[in-house]
Amino acid sequence: MKRLLVTIAAALLAGCGAEVATTAATGAAIKKREVEAAQQTKARAEEKIDQATQAIQQRAEQQGNVNQ
Repeated sequence: MKRLLVTIAAALLAGCGAEVATTAATGAAIKKREVEAAQQTKARAEEKIDQATQAIQQRAEQQGNVNQ
């Protein structure tokens, strides 16, 4: 009887460990997707900043040409 209880307890504890590992893996996968999305957002923002900077430079050059 004791062996049966020990076996059942061990199986339950092993199941909990597997569940924790699965939950951790799922959490890591979600974080990975969040990081990838943030990197894409950053890249788009940098692109827009570069475009705005170029537009400002072009306007400044055009105004410089007009004033001369």
